[in-house]
Amino acid sequence: MVSVLPLLVVLLAPSASRTPASAEEELGFGIEVARRGLWSEARFRFERAVSLDPENAQALNDLAVALEQQGEFTKARDAFERALKLKPGNLYIQQNYDLFREADDKRNRKKKASNATPSPSPTPTPAPPPQP
Repeated sequence: MVSVLPLLVVLLAPSASRTPASAEEELGFGIEVARRGLWSEARFRFERAVSLDPENAQALNDLAVALEQQGEFTKARDAFERALKLKPGNLYIQQNYDLFREADDKRNRKKKASNATPSPSPTPTPAPPPQP
């Protein structure tokens, strides 16, 4: 009878060839899935890229774009600003941030306008009846 245990040990053992993905690999995969509109997966990959390389301005930029797509505007702004601190002259990041700010300002103006509903006008009171 052939033992299955050694085969299972080989199959379940961690592979020596498996190394943690690099920030660049995570970034590349994140870009691929973002192009397909899979923003949750893209965000996960960009967050991993940033955790592997916190000084990677491109990863922070791409994370900001994914956060914006998911409606996380405050986090997106923070990520864009961190990216620009790392690479202040990067035109690509600056353009993305400018577009984000323009859209975010528009959202905020719209939100303020909808919250600033006029107070109801007072109900007129009828005049008292004339005195005889």
